[in-house]
Amino acid sequence: MEKPSIEDIEHVSQIFKVLSDMTRLKIVLAVKEGEKNVTTIANEVSMEQSAVSHQLKLLRDNRVVKTRRQGKAVLYSVDDAHVLDILEQTFKHVHHR
Repeated sequence: MEKPSIEDIEHVSQIFKVLSDMTRLKIVLAVKEGEKNVTTIANEVSMEQSAVSHQLKLLRDNRVVKTRRQGKAVLYSVDDAHVLDILEQTFKHVHHR
């Protein structure tokens, strides 16, 4: 791996900050299997819909999740598999002894 630029380091740091919040992490894990609307996500993570919407905006702004409109509904999913790879490796590290 070549030496990353300061800009790249800042972007990586921001992604880890976004993923370090337990609420946002629960939301990402809720949509890892596929698209879901805000109501479904809120029910799965036991939170108010408005709070989930706020967290989804942060996740979307940092390209962790993406949206797709289907009629009046907005569906959320993981933006790309790299996010899931990061989480999978992190969970493996947590369980490594």
